[in-house]
Amino acid sequence: MMKEKVVLAFSGGLDTSFCAKYLSEEKGYDVYTAVANTGGFSEEELKVIEDKAYKLGAVKHVALNVEQEYYEKSIKYMVFGNVLRNGTYPISVSSERIFQALAIIEYAKEIGADYVAHGSTGAGNDQVRFDLTFEVMAPHIKILTPTRDMVLSREYEINYLKQHGFEADFKKMEYSINKGLWGTSVGGKETLHSDKTLPEEAYPSQVTETKEETLTIDFEKGEICGVNGISYSNKVDAIRAVEAVGCKFAIGRDMHVGDTIIGIKGRVGFEAAGPMLIINAHKMLEKHTLTKWQQYWKDQLGNWYGMFLHEAQYLEPVMRDMEAFLQSSQANVTGRVIINLRPYSYTLVGVQSDFDLMKGDFGVYGEEQKAWTADDVKGFTKILGNQMKIFYSVQNKNKQ
Repeated sequence: MMKEKVVLAFSGGLDTSFCAKYLSEEKGYDVYTAVANTGGFSEEELKVIEDKAYKLGAVKHVALNVEQEYYEKSIKYMVFGNVLRNGTYPISVSSERIFQALAIIEYAKEIGADYVAHGSTGAGNDQVRFDLTFEVMAPHIKILTPTRDMVLSREYEINYLKQHGFEADFKKMEYSINKGLWGTSVGGKETLHSDKTLPEEAYPSQVTETKEETLTIDFEKGEICGVNGISYSNKVDAIRAVEAVGCKFAIGRDMHVGDTIIGIKGRVGFEAAGPMLIINAHKMLEKHTLTKWQQYWKDQLGNWYGMFLHEAQYLEPVMRDMEAFLQSSQANVTGRVIINLRPYSYTLVGVQSDFDLMKGDFGVYGEEQKAWTADDVKGFTKILGNQMKIFYSVQNKNKQ
């Protein structure tokens, strides 16, 4: 009798390691593990994950490369929208989960899987992101979630794996680390408490550079195209170049505190040198090249776009409408941003752009007007104040 097939979304972390062992040994399925790489894994790391999958009982393991798709369909628009959840978090994991889920479910359909599985717990956002994507894209494939359904603790999973002969660096596995092209999230015992923060050693990158350094980032129509004077046609490589410079200074570390999809508050640590430098450089360039109302409406749409992406709504058609607006807003967002880096922080120095609206021949703020006279301003201010003058006049008439 042929065994039923399960495709397991596999990262090699504690939860998915438990799932691979449990589904193959306890449930008797043929477990096909698949890691959807959104740009966070090197070839060496992918090989380690593959070896781990086979040791845990997988009948086949595949690595699905979705980093270019992730950039073109998500990261690009998050930069256009300057997306930072609660003004802090570049939704690193939130945004990549949808593309991992899409790749996993396509693979499951391709091999005729009976089930698709993931290692999410019942207390976080990822369960919704995976479930919803799987259900929309392949409603005929059943979903298995052992960690969630059995309400397992990390200690239980570690003990189970040890008892079944699986050896790993369980000390390191005390932290849940999700590494992607757009940042790395770090969860652990400290993030479960409101008054604690992650220890230095929990972060994958450490400070290795202490001298101040200047970084330049070039943008063309809102997309990154150069780093330190070197042009990049491959945007993924450009992001990696910024990350490589920024992570030496441990830039982009923070603790995100926010509202989850399931209604509870949650905390997660993260390090995202590349995303934080790129988004804030892009935002500064926009301040120089967009009009006041372009910035205002783009901020509104960018905030909504990030919220929908974070809350598993990527497949909602309105997201395509928002992407069209964000793309249109970037026509003049071209130029270079200069940044000074130092350990744990940075300063946005300024921009160079042919589209800089400060270069107009109309005037210099606080110094000189060229396109209007003193009388023009007096008349303008008089009319501008009309509505407020009317309001206070009416208030005075109605006083007791």
